[in-house]
Order: sequence, then C-alpha cells, then structure tokens
Amino acid sequence: FPLLTNFFIDYIPLYNKFRAVSSILVIAEFTIPLLAILGLKELLSNKLNSKNKKALFISFLLTAGLSLLIAVKPDLFYSSLHSSQELLMLQQSIPEEYLNSILYNLQEVRSVLVSRDAWRSLFIISIGGGLLYFGIKKRVTQKWILLSLSLLVLADLWSVNKRYLYDDMFVDSSIKKELFTKSKADITILDDNDPNFRVLNFATNTFNENNTSYWHKSIGGYHAAKLQRYQDLIDKYISNEMQSYVQSLNEFEGDVSKIDRTTTPILNMLNAKYFIIPTQSNEMLAFKNQNHQGNAWFVSEYVKVDSPNDELSSLQRINLTTQAVINKEYKIETPINQLDIKDSRILLTSYKPNELIYHSKSSKDGLVVFSEIYYPGWKVTIDDKPSELIRANYILRALEIPAGEHIIKMEFKPTTIKVTESLAWGALSLLLLGFIIALGCTFKKK
Repeated sequence: FPLLTNFFIDYIPLYNKFRAVSSILVIAEFTIPLLAILGLKELLSNKLNSKNKKALFISFLLTAGLSLLIAVKPDLFYSSLHSSQELLMLQQSIPEEYLNSILYNLQEVRSVLVSRDAWRSLFIISIGGGLLYFGIKKRVTQKWILLSLSLLVLADLWSVNKRYLYDDMFVDSSIKKELFTKSKADITILDDNDPNFRVLNFATNTFNENNTSYWHKSIGGYHAAKLQRYQDLIDKYISNEMQSYVQSLNEFEGDVSKIDRTTTPILNMLNAKYFIIPTQSNEMLAFKNQNHQGNAWFVSEYVKVDSPNDELSSLQRINLTTQAVINKEYKIETPINQLDIKDSRILLTSYKPNELIYHSKSSKDGLVVFSEIYYPGWKVTIDDKPSELIRANYILRALEIPAGEHIIKMEFKPTTIKVTESLAWGALSLLLLGFIIALGCTFKKK
C-alpha cells in the first residue's frame, strides 16, 4: 500500500530505518491487542450502553460471518492462490506437461489450509463471543471470564507458534568444530602464513553469500544494508574485472603469471590475494593474485577531484599502485611534489576487526593508502597522537605520515554508541526513579 508506506517513510520518525516495509505490521500487532484489552475493560466495568452493546453484537456477526464465508469458499476473494512471481518461477523450473497438475494440486492444498484456518477462527470467535455474552448477562464472574479468555488466547498463540517452532527443532546440544567443510581451495589458501589478505570466490553468488567468510576475509558477502559506495564499486568495476580475469585465465591456460596488473586494478587495491575458481568437474581451485597491493602502501602522487562521481570515474584513469584519488574536501599538508615512495614501507603488525596496528618507516613525509573501507567512527593515532583519516580512491582510507619510524593505530570508536549508551542509562535511571516515587506515593496514601 504505497500511500500509507510513503507517508510513514516521509513523516514518521525512525520508520525509514527499518529494512522492510512490512515492519509497519508491528503497529497492528501492538495496537489491536491494546484496543481489545481496553474494550474488555470497558465491557466488564459495565460502562457499555445499549448502543455500544449492539455494535459489539454486530462486530461479532461480521467477523464470524466472514470467517464462515471463507471457510466454505476459500477462493472467494482470490482468483489465484499463488503469486505471479511464484508462477513465473514454476514455469521456468518445471516441464510444461507437469505444470498444470502441480498448480492444481498447489491450489487445492492452499485452499484446504485457508479453509481450515477460517474454521479455526470461527471457533475462537464463537467461544470468545460466548464468554463476553455471559459476562454481560452476569452469568459468569469476571475472574472466570478473564481466565477463560487468557487460556483461549494462549491456545491460539500456542497452536500457531508450534507450526514454526515445532518439537523436532529441539535437539540435544552439540559442538561442531567446523560448520563448513574445507574445499581444496580453502586448504591451499589457509596454508598461507600471512592471514591478512582477502579472497574472492567465483564459485558462488559472490555478493549474496557469506559462507566464504567462515574461512577467509572475503571480498564478497551479503549484508541487508550494504554500503552504497561498495555497491557502486561492484557495479562499475568489480563485476567487469571478475569476467576479465576468468577470460584471461582461460586464455593463458591457468598460468596466472601472464595475467597483467591492469586486468584487476580494483581487486588489487582491495588486497584480493586469492581467487577461488570452480573447474568443469566442480572442483574448487585457488589461484594466487600476484598483483595484489597488500594492506597498505605509500603513493607518490595524488589527484584532487571535485565530487564523488569524479572520484569513482578517476579510478580507471590512474595507476592505483602509485597514485591516489582524493576529494577536494580533504586537505593534505604534504605538497604533491614532495611525495617520495623510495625507501618507504608500511606493514600491518596486528589485526582485529575493530583495531588495526601498522608500523611505518620512510625517509620523507608521505601519504599512505590503506586497503580498508573508510567509515565514520574509525579513529587513528600516530605514536599515540590523534590524527585524521582521509577518504581515498572513493572508498578507502588514507593518512599523512611524517618521516621516520611510527606506529599507526586505528580503532573503531563511534561516538553514536557512547551517546546511545548514555541515553539508555539515563532513561533507565529516570524509569526506576519514577517507579520508586510512584511506589512511595502509593504507600503514603495508604
């Protein structure tokens, strides 16, 4: 329902933070039971007049009548019990001679399920309506009505929940050392003494799976809220480079030493040291990328551009091993003509997901590009002195490093987490204080 969805996205705070538009159902899940509780309170408090009682009776007839109608004729409101997308998928995967019978059986099964649930709803509505009727007529005490309704709701929720969380799902606890079996390619890659590199898996749906990440630092992977800049890199460069690499691999009959650096410049920049390629016999082989650029490197030149679009497009026009693209919003103190990568080196000495430590040595001030995603919340220090990260090459981090030997430390310390924690503790304290005050006032009145 786009009209309601767009209204909530545009005007209701925080609604646009949810991934799925179906999140709006949470409102119904909260408000409908709340309204039912308030209505029950009014009914049992004898505050309903004859007009309201008549409306209650009509609502019972409407809901019970609708349930009965659907139970008798489940396809009354639907011309088809399968979606057009589902039909298309079936047409593509099932031979035509079997399709009609499968669709018919599918329709029959779903009709039975709809009818069965409609009868179930009619039963619950009838029991609930009967209890309310006896409550209005004072033939049953409020205590028994509330107890009976609670049991009815419990039985309803229990029976539906058991459809999704059934007994067979509960098993004895066990420990699995390896959730995924290593392939031949995985074993080859894991034998590398240096674990700080990335792997690109050609054998899977690269950017919609996470299995590769179980064993390796993956170039691909899936996330419901993937960074748009990384998606831009995939669309404009990475997908094309993957195709070019496979073509070159076939052309040179698997001799990776003949594959030129310019075949995969973006993947080199992202420190993709190994590529997992499937063979015709579905065997996974690991091919080492001789041109990967490592975890960080000094550059001898940087190019200033005006916009993010210019950053992205400039990546195909420069040598990413010696040059960097910097947006003009970032100020660089070191003059471009003083950058010198001779006798300069930088090594990653410690890796944690939220902490990276590097050791650098250079004869002159320099600019270093790190093969790590630029993202708010990352703090950097040089010899324990705070410094500022620069966004380079559209998506990576860069840093000006003075001459000499230095320890560079990056830590993920977003201020939003501290602010949120402070607000949460403050709100909890106020809630507890309010509860204590309310409790004190209650005892004082007594």
